[in-house]
Amino acid sequence: MLASRVRPRVVNLNKSIPRLRVQYSTPSEPQYEFLKVSTPRPGVGLIELHRPKALNALFTPLILELNAALRAFDKSTDIGCTVLTGSYKAFAAGADIKEMAPKTFAEAYGSDFIESWSGLPNLIKKPCISAVNGHALGGGCELAMMADVLYCSTAANFGQPEIKLGIIPGAGGSQRLTRAIGKARAMELILTGKNFSGQDAYDWGLAARVFATPEECLTGALDTAETIASYSRIAVKAAKEVVNKSQDLGIREGVEFERRVFHGLFGSEDQKIGMKAFAEKKKAEWVHR
Repeated sequence: MLASRVRPRVVNLNKSIPRLRVQYSTPSEPQYEFLKVSTPRPGVGLIELHRPKALNALFTPLILELNAALRAFDKSTDIGCTVLTGSYKAFAAGADIKEMAPKTFAEAYGSDFIESWSGLPNLIKKPCISAVNGHALGGGCELAMMADVLYCSTAANFGQPEIKLGIIPGAGGSQRLTRAIGKARAMELILTGKNFSGQDAYDWGLAARVFATPEECLTGALDTAETIASYSRIAVKAAKEVVNKSQDLGIREGVEFERRVFHGLFGSEDQKIGMKAFAEKKKAEWVHR
């Protein structure tokens, strides 16, 4: 599916797919200035960053809208997985320097500037896939890495060039990049401000998959999101939790945590449904509880 064909409202992009409506937490459907939000596949929410003149540069108003849209999809009973993307030219070309440049230490520290930019991994329980095309620099690279799964096209352009501005990554870039690609590569990239390609991201283990074209990248992300959304939401939530916990615990503690969550799923209706369907060679009809 082409990004240019994705409309900002909830629409039916395929006549063979029943129309889906996102159940937002507010009585009326919110209006977004810097995002396009839709549900192009069953169970899949799509959020597109939309500041075309600024190459989707990140600034606080956009981030606040993004957090609201992510929370809305996370609370929706219709959505099982979210895809986050930008345009084919830029996922997000960085943070908006105009917002940052005049700030003093007291203003930045006192207001916890960009703390709200880390809402994706902290607030969202359902899986999120970032589909990265074009530039993903600075805050854009950090945002892409916050997703649970990162897909990109070969021509994607990643980087943490903050050193060129006299600062360092501030939204998790030094931490997530180092965990994903190792200290030596991350140190070189952050100290030099050098960019790296989508193919590099895949070869180094940052991206789960790499695609030849932006169109294939977005379609691939939507395909995977649709697959994830077709499973038990309880099991998917648990799977995301145990994988994330592996980053905080040693192997022994992590395996024990995993086992406890595994045991807990035997109290769900979906576990009974899934195993019964498997034994009877039928498709499971999940109830998500």
